[in-house]
Amino acid sequence: MATTYPAAASFARSTEGAVTQPTIRAITSADLFDALRLGWEDFKAVPSHAVMLCVIYPLVGLVAARMVLGYSVLPLLFPLAAGFALVGPFAALGFYELSRRREAGEEASAWQAFDVLRSPSFGAMLGLGAMLLVLFVTWVATAQAIYVAVFGYEPAAEIPDFVSRVLTTPQGWQLIAVGCGTGLLFALVSMCVSVVSFPLMLDRHAGIADAMITSLRAVMRNPVTMATWGLIVAALLVVGSLPMFLGLAVVVPVLGHSTWHLYRKVVEQNPDAPVIPPRSRIKRSAADFPVSLFQWRNDK
Repeated sequence: MATTYPAAASFARSTEGAVTQPTIRAITSADLFDALRLGWEDFKAVPSHAVMLCVIYPLVGLVAARMVLGYSVLPLLFPLAAGFALVGPFAALGFYELSRRREAGEEASAWQAFDVLRSPSFGAMLGLGAMLLVLFVTWVATAQAIYVAVFGYEPAAEIPDFVSRVLTTPQGWQLIAVGCGTGLLFALVSMCVSVVSFPLMLDRHAGIADAMITSLRAVMRNPVTMATWGLIVAALLVVGSLPMFLGLAVVVPVLGHSTWHLYRKVVEQNPDAPVIPPRSRIKRSAADFPVSLFQWRNDK
């Protein structure tokens, strides 16, 4: 049975027209595990749909691994796998929609998950997703630069040689320390700006700035709990990456559903605020793409 929350509401506005930021709750680790439990229930309720939506993850992982091994850039395999966490919040949009529909007592199916594309705030979601993609590319380039700085441009001859370099040499230990530390900073930035941003945009049709500010406020109000959530996500993604990323077919949807429930626990609902109705879909010519995706474009 899906947990029912108050109805979704938009950002309230004062008489002067200023946007009132939503209230952020203090949560505990118990809330994190409850969000995971609810996410698992959502996954069990629509397992075939969830697997269909995230099957691209293991496929992308397999293709990336083959490309890495084929072009002798093995050091990028781990950064690519770890980088999934940076773009995961955007890739999980369909799972947020499924959880939202189950919560509202509506039918949840694979096709209806794609209704998120018709959200009034989809342009904002796309914009923040592009920012996360830039962060991902920057992380991969940084990881490559760190490897070159430590080991130079000479590639590893084979997998055992690479593993031996990383795990049994001082340079390898330096690579692990610097690489993991740098990766932690990238993950922290991603979590701060997106931990509740996409669910908020889906639920209240918020813009990028409002969503990011709310996400930052959520992290600042719950620094230890959110750090714990980040560690849980990282640990589950590592487990899901074994073997050969196939476990992501379960881990990614569960985390996506759980993030929706985490958002519900962190952001206090305001059922008295006016609800922004979805905009009607106006038929446009192909020449309008991709400008027509963004909600701030003035319709004429």
